[in-house]
Amino acid sequence: MQVRHQTDKLPLEIRSTSDLNSQLKPETPHFLLFPSESKSISLDGHTLRYLDERPQFHGEETQADREKTQATDLTLLCVHGNPTWSFYYRRVIERFSPWCRVVAVDHIGCGRSEKPPANEFPYTMAAHRDNLIRVIDELDLTNIVLLAHDWGGAIGLSAVHARRERLRGIVLLNTAAFPPPYMPRRIAACRWPIVGTPAVRGLNLFARAAITMAMSRTKLSREAAAGLLAPYDSWANRVAIDRFVHDIPLHRSHPTHATLSELESGLVDFKDLPIQLIWGMKDWCFRPECLRRFQEAWPHASVNELATTGHYVMEDSPEETLDTMEAFLKPLGMPPMDAS
Repeated sequence: MQVRHQTDKLPLEIRSTSDLNSQLKPETPHFLLFPSESKSISLDGHTLRYLDERPQFHGEETQADREKTQATDLTLLCVHGNPTWSFYYRRVIERFSPWCRVVAVDHIGCGRSEKPPANEFPYTMAAHRDNLIRVIDELDLTNIVLLAHDWGGAIGLSAVHARRERLRGIVLLNTAAFPPPYMPRRIAACRWPIVGTPAVRGLNLFARAAITMAMSRTKLSREAAAGLLAPYDSWANRVAIDRFVHDIPLHRSHPTHATLSELESGLVDFKDLPIQLIWGMKDWCFRPECLRRFQEAWPHASVNELATTGHYVMEDSPEETLDTMEAFLKPLGMPPMDAS
């Protein structure tokens, strides 16, 4: 196993300059929304980028500062879905990194991470899960509160299930952790033979459609929409979007069906953990029945149903989502936000 760390604004070992995405530079308007500097790990020759933000102390760190950090010692592990990236969690980083460690990954093929062709990386849920486990181990993440959305729920839950001794709590936003009970027509169309992949990778229809279809109560700003789309600027850079769509298992013969079934069987192992479910009830993809499946598995979970919110929960209802998270995190040891 080859793992190498690098801290820099520019990723190393990138196959082409397009993998860096020229849009992610200070001269672009949406850079102001997401100026965070990323770090990298080399996993079997592929560069995975992640953000690692934590409380900063001005001047020399005092004993009180150290005690405060040790007392809190929470790590928010933010795992995105498709077709987003760590940009989706920019408000979480801004809100909570002064008080706890916040780590936000970009899956291989997504965000600032390397985007190898499909014949060089498997682009399956299991592969992304295994990468995330290695990130947890290499960064020695402890007292983890998993924050996950969309595909990030299945990937994140399966990873922390393998490292349950490091887990402190779970926050989920519109996701699933079981074989899909249905396939939305809008997503099924992206899998049609001959036309599906050209539409997703050539025209970027999947990611572009999400800019409007994943919202309900509000509209994305021009800068936020540009930020979400920025890494996916070419056929080559949309490989993960297309492969995520094809990794949705419709039949038991699909390899990821077994991976999701195993995860579903393991949900009971989280029954003693604090869990918060925040759900956009106007989501046409992860509809309310997905929420009910989680409630059946975890009757003790706290639930905030956002009646007019769509799939992009963090974009559509940011303040309600962040406030719910803050209330959830305080009993886990995060100090009051107005603490000095």
